[in-house]
Amino acid sequence: MDNTATSEAAPTRRSALDSAEFQRLAGLVEASISRVIDGKPEAVRSAMVALLAEGHLLIEDVPGVGKTMLARALAASVAASVRRVQFTPDLLPGDITGVSVFDPVEREFEFKPGAIFANIVIADEINRSSPKTQSALLEAMEERQATVDGSSHPLPDPFLVVATQNPFEMEGTYALPEAQRDRFMLRISMGYPDAASEILMLRQRESSNPLAAITPVISAERVRDLITWARAVHVSPSIEEYVVALAHATRTHPDIKLGASPRATLQLLRAAKVWAALDGRAFVIPDDITDLIVPVFVHRIIPSRVSARGGNTGGVTAILERIARSMQVPLATRS
Repeated sequence: MDNTATSEAAPTRRSALDSAEFQRLAGLVEASISRVIDGKPEAVRSAMVALLAEGHLLIEDVPGVGKTMLARALAASVAASVRRVQFTPDLLPGDITGVSVFDPVEREFEFKPGAIFANIVIADEINRSSPKTQSALLEAMEERQATVDGSSHPLPDPFLVVATQNPFEMEGTYALPEAQRDRFMLRISMGYPDAASEILMLRQRESSNPLAAITPVISAERVRDLITWARAVHVSPSIEEYVVALAHATRTHPDIKLGASPRATLQLLRAAKVWAALDGRAFVIPDDITDLIVPVFVHRIIPSRVSARGGNTGGVTAILERIARSMQVPLATRS
């Protein structure tokens, strides 16, 4: 990708947005993130999908593979408000949502916004905090508002939570409850870099931090334009039926205890619209759905006891892939 493209963050006269302009603007952001995240185009694409589909991104992996770096690179590439919260066992819900403080001069309570009041919120190591603190994000992620002392406060638009978490078996972690996981549109893993990318990282980061060189390449207003464009991507009735059939198959599968929720069905379709737009199409095709079924569904599925023990049925990812292969793919996708 061309990393020398002109920034779009400065105020300019708005131009009509079409498919080519959508790809150009989204490409600027992807190129900016790729300057920091070497050899992980799938992770960069997933971050873009979460941002433009108005979802939230959960990045789960072992320490040191670039989870926080991806979140910070995305935040640095957009001219919008950004807050980072380090989740720890002593973090309180009020630190996230905000609190009402008594003003002795005015003799009334004044609301002090918490860390959630930003366009992009980085929730670092979210499963290091107690479930009570984790639950402070539930209303914000779904309804895009925070209620404190009976008063609701709207969150900025656009709004994205990028959360990182360590594997559940690591010391000092609390597994996210099902309702919390269901709020995340996508769950991805970074994985270790390949040898060439790791060698390049050693050379580049010995003398400087590439994150410090990133400047915003797109404004929050243009992000809203991209979101609006992606919403208008066409979805045929046959594609809608295909998505519902996939979700229903997870609810009736013998190796799955808890299948995909209706929220998961909706978010799979929204993510597919952005996926299609990033590929330069104004309509969704079945491949968009199958490419996204694992990252959208995998964290919402609870396998049966046989599957959880690693029996012949394999893991959740393998089950989802088998479901996708077994479903009849719709042929008419643009009607």
